[in-house]
Amino acid sequence: MLRTDGGPALDEALAAALDQRRRAGLYRRPRTVEPGAAPPWQVVDGRLCIGFSSNDYLGLARDARIATVLSGAAGTWGTGAGAAHLAGGHTRAHGELEERLADWTGRPRALLFSTGYMANLGALCALAGRGDLVAEDRLNHASLIDAARLAGARVRRYAHGDPEALARRLEASHDGARFVVTDGVFSMDGDEAPLTQLVEVCENTGAILMVDDAHGLGVLGTEGRGLTDGIPADRVPVLVGTLGKALGGFGAFVAGSEALIETLIQKARPWIYTTAPPPAVAAAVSEAVRIARAEDWRRQRLAGHVRRFREGAAALGLTLLPSRTPIQPVILGGAEAATRASEALLEAGLWVAAIRPPTVPEGTARLRISLSAAHEDEHIDRLLDGLARLGIPAESR
Repeated sequence: MLRTDGGPALDEALAAALDQRRRAGLYRRPRTVEPGAAPPWQVVDGRLCIGFSSNDYLGLARDARIATVLSGAAGTWGTGAGAAHLAGGHTRAHGELEERLADWTGRPRALLFSTGYMANLGALCALAGRGDLVAEDRLNHASLIDAARLAGARVRRYAHGDPEALARRLEASHDGARFVVTDGVFSMDGDEAPLTQLVEVCENTGAILMVDDAHGLGVLGTEGRGLTDGIPADRVPVLVGTLGKALGGFGAFVAGSEALIETLIQKARPWIYTTAPPPAVAAAVSEAVRIARAEDWRRQRLAGHVRRFREGAAALGLTLLPSRTPIQPVILGGAEAATRASEALLEAGLWVAAIRPPTVPEGTARLRISLSAAHEDEHIDRLLDGLARLGIPAESR
């Protein structure tokens, strides 16, 4: 914990803490990334490379059709909403996007948020409170953990992807409401929550299930409906999705019943007390939803890239986590090892981000490889060649 009386002492304390982070190999800095001629080419800190760090899973972020809608909508609504949703910032573009998201996910209503972080905070803080129990998967996204803590609920984390461990957490007597909160696809491991079993646990214990399917929406299921596709909506009463990953846009939403959405409108502070997203962006994302649902070839192409990468990685002797999604991590262990590997790949024209603690647990620093429908087979092969040249030691595989 930082201890200072303020003034110059604050900068001294901060500098010391930053230096400690540098020595631990955990210092972070944003790269300057610019678009190349076409996806997945990017210019990273002035170096042209093939990008393997983007969450643009379907290759829609630079789709000309979506850009045309964005440009036209900006001509109509300008660059911003100008106010919060309840204070005059909610436009027809927002409403149409919410209707399209509700239809896509098979829910009665959807509510648009500015970010996925805000959607998770808004939903959980509006629903849970003191005296309630929130059980969370140990590898949940930070926003879900923060949301439960901010809500003031009793937080209990269960072993990753383990329904039996969850059931044990919920067995103890508890007077308040019980919530089970999980990622759909886990953002750093790429594996999937065992939703069918989690639904069963919730039904047996009377718990309310909330799923953040940020990385599954658009990628998995019929028409890209995500990991919850095929599960009745009332079994997953609180569904969160984001618009800045497979859809290539910006923003997030919560989908559910009429009563749920009306409750969030009344109580979700991150929705109430912030400016609404730009209407032009909402219009563009509506077009992205249409394309994502209609163009199944993108998901088929992406799945092919995943197979090609995993088969090639196995041939190299690399041990991968059990993921059928575009997220394919290569665990290296130490933070410095991950950073060195990322830098070496960048030198070779391949942009793969190093993920280090506290984003992932100690000893599991990794290269987080993110595949896209925008990639070609030759891009996957170049990545595999780059990984082979790293000479990853067997104990890290």
